[in-house]
Amino acid sequence: MSGRIPVSDDSILTRWMRIEVGKLNDGLVSERKSLAQLLTEERPVSRTKAGDEHVFDKDILEELGNKLPTDLQRNLKIPIIFFSDNRVPDSCYLNDPIALEALQILGEMSKMRRMQQGKLWIGKSIAYTIMKKYLSVVQIAMM
Repeated sequence: MSGRIPVSDDSILTRWMRIEVGKLNDGLVSERKSLAQLLTEERPVSRTKAGDEHVFDKDILEELGNKLPTDLQRNLKIPIIFFSDNRVPDSCYLNDPIALEALQILGEMSKMRRMQQGKLWIGKSIAYTIMKKYLSVVQIAMM
């Protein structure tokens, strides 16, 4: 015997995966602000979970401001966050009905889509396409 305590390979892998996912999520904004608030800021910025600055693209914010109604601007929290669950490898979900409404107005999601049990599941490719188009305003959180 080597004197080491036997440990399940699964528990080691699970702990390692949690650490790595935590590192990936360090770039997520920790304090989401309304679109209306960000539009008033000269330099729209929030802090990430790691404490760094996340600077929002002012042109994209203005584009959203021009396309979304005022009440939605006050209620929409930025960034819009999609959640990627490692148990569902090809999909992710949105759990914010206001963000869904905004994405529908912007033409990024069909008006036929509805949340079920508080989530709207979509293909990851759709979420990544939206994120590329609205860089700095959309983030994907790893679960």
